[in-house]
Amino acid sequence: MNPDIQAPELLPQPDDDYVRRGLDHLWVHNTNYLDLAKPGGMLVFAEGQGIRLKDLNGRSYIDAMSGLWVVNVGHGRRELAQVAAEQMSKVAYVNTFAYTTPPAIDLASKLAEITPDGIERFFFVNSGSEAVETAIKMAQQFHYINGDKKRTKIVSRRGSYHGATNMAMSVNGSNYANRAPFEPLSPNARFIPGINCYHCPYEKTYPECNVFCARTYEDLINFEQPETIAAVIAEPISTSNGNFVPWPEYWQTLRTICDRYGILLIADEVINGFGRTGEWFGIDHFGINPDIMTTAKGLSSGYAPIACTMTTRKVADAFASDKKNTFSHGITFGTHPVSCAVALRNVEILEAEGLVENSAKTGAYLLELLREMQTRHPIVGDVRGIGLMLQVELVKNRETRESFTREDDMQSKVGDRLIARGLLCRAGTSISIAPPLVTNREDADEIVEILDGVLGEVEHEVALA
Repeated sequence: MNPDIQAPELLPQPDDDYVRRGLDHLWVHNTNYLDLAKPGGMLVFAEGQGIRLKDLNGRSYIDAMSGLWVVNVGHGRRELAQVAAEQMSKVAYVNTFAYTTPPAIDLASKLAEITPDGIERFFFVNSGSEAVETAIKMAQQFHYINGDKKRTKIVSRRGSYHGATNMAMSVNGSNYANRAPFEPLSPNARFIPGINCYHCPYEKTYPECNVFCARTYEDLINFEQPETIAAVIAEPISTSNGNFVPWPEYWQTLRTICDRYGILLIADEVINGFGRTGEWFGIDHFGINPDIMTTAKGLSSGYAPIACTMTTRKVADAFASDKKNTFSHGITFGTHPVSCAVALRNVEILEAEGLVENSAKTGAYLLELLREMQTRHPIVGDVRGIGLMLQVELVKNRETRESFTREDDMQSKVGDRLIARGLLCRAGTSISIAPPLVTNREDADEIVEILDGVLGEVEHEVALA
């Protein structure tokens, strides 16, 4: 531990051995050490069941973020642990660059049944960032094989999050992705404003706008020259850019533009996928089919590390036309048999228990509760989302839609209070709510009851009541 930042008054009690050793030795991802060192800053969870987690002291919390939009089937699924143990006892690993195993083939076959029409080939990796990295390389090499060697540029949206590896970060437009220490990143990334009708970057209003935000892709493509564009990547519904659900015409227009110029369309389903939005995949809401999809998170509900880049036979067959065209990409633990076995059983649970349908049904009920709550709280500017992927946006002034800033420290004002009341979710200038797909109406009532109380306290503190 760095003695310059120990700040004893901020540290937990010295008899909390796990917290002490965690602060000494564990590097928690993407979290500031000083925040962890505050009392209660490092939460150590020992067990979970359904939508709830318990810390080392036995205190229960509602996991209203499914970890990180991950644990779709809920915590404590013993059948998934059993599947992992059984597969480990059979074969835990083979050379994934040369061989495969039954679980990998079975999982790919199952995914072919539930993915959008045309998606038929599945390249397994370990994380969402790796899936995005794979998709981009796949798109670039696809064009290279076809003789379009200038097609290297990738168009993404400002505000979107696509991961933390090099190319994934290059196309990252999220305002909370710190790119500066790693620049220059890939010179092939190009950006366009994202979609958010509550804060339209073009100051237009739907439907009069005729989805201008989608049509403007064509201007960028023509400016960059179409023969240099390999792919467009976008989440069907972008959680990092406000969780606004696009109008169907948005994606239909984007599909048409990509087809017009021979550009591959990548749907980043890392968060949206496997029932989170009330359909198997977010793109299912919009009536179009992508050329490539990226998935992770809900694929195994976090019970094993696995992700997948999915594509059409047209794209995949280009790599099979000649030995020299083999996809120049591989991951040592990609297609890991244990992860594939767990993911397959996870998909079967989602299907057998109707959890995709429950996401739609319970999500609609939770959205209704949140919108009713909005009428009582002037701090709530907008409530939006679909399925069990919802967002409450907080504002200083509902009429002007003036947002809070970092200086207002809403993460502490809202987030810390929610944790203190046993609700885990992403909270700051907006509140993300994405509980496991096993959530029922009573759980939804409890989530909103906690939110309701905390927002009343915060309004009083910031003088909005």
